[in-house]
Amino acid sequence: MTKSIGIVGARGHTGAELIRLISAQPALELAFVSSRELAGQRVSEHSDAYAGELRYEALEPEAVAAKRADVVILALPNGKAAPYVAAIEAAAPDTLLLDLSADYRFDASWYYGLPELTRDRWRGEKRISNPGCYATAIQLSIAPLKDLLAAPPVCFGVSGYSGAGTTPSDKNDPEKLRDNLMPYSLTGHTHEKEASRHLGVPVEFMPHVAQYFRGLTVTTNLYLARPLKREDVLARFRHAYDAEPLVRVLDEAPWVSRIAHRHHAEVGGFALSADGKRVVVVATLDNLLKGAATQAMQNINRAIGSPELVGIPLDDAPRP
Repeated sequence: MTKSIGIVGARGHTGAELIRLISAQPALELAFVSSRELAGQRVSEHSDAYAGELRYEALEPEAVAAKRADVVILALPNGKAAPYVAAIEAAAPDTLLLDLSADYRFDASWYYGLPELTRDRWRGEKRISNPGCYATAIQLSIAPLKDLLAAPPVCFGVSGYSGAGTTPSDKNDPEKLRDNLMPYSLTGHTHEKEASRHLGVPVEFMPHVAQYFRGLTVTTNLYLARPLKREDVLARFRHAYDAEPLVRVLDEAPWVSRIAHRHHAEVGGFALSADGKRVVVVATLDNLLKGAATQAMQNINRAIGSPELVGIPLDDAPRP
């Protein structure tokens, strides 16, 4: 049975990727897309994956709730989701809600949907909080060694400027980023707090923005309580992820240039110090896909009873 789905905040980069993925999922039918900036324009004018007659609308929370869609994705900036959640819970409590912002990632009443690490904790919840892009890469880098940590992991991250959204700022200004690497929020970043909470260990994270558009890389330094050999580290990561189609464990360190437009994360490198008590892990993913839209589709598919990867391309051929 086909489920109706709507997107609130569809103007952004992630909204475009969501429309592409929804269009490829036969169990979902796009019912509405809300965007104040694009209101009245055809969705097909902005998405080569959608061929219907639907137009963008400017919908207030009550109007979104009145649509009574089976699924609603909130793709809004941080701090903007609550009025929509309240309106939907009041008028259409059976609607499946997936929030892409950080607003509910610290709320225990919402399921935190990082499938590769939290799949067995899902209990049929109708409220799903999608993890942050950096937080996803950080957690995938640390989880297989979490029980052996001797100190807080230290993570150095670099992302393309699509991660800064579409609202103009220094972090998505190509001229200011030209030949530059821009550090920001070097302590207390939301994804630092998010990864720390869901891993259950303190994490230190230093993010940067680069001049390219999409994809991120995180290099994580891990001090271990006892020495390991490289083959032991590799075995732990392979045991954790070999059955996961959207996480690939590499022997070498992955390159961020190879992950754009791809739906999986890559984890590799596994450089050990001479004493075996320090290991450096590198993870890459496309921040708009596995860091946002692809992960959202994994969560929605499971919640509506579809196989987790329906509509998600597995050949990962880059688009032009």
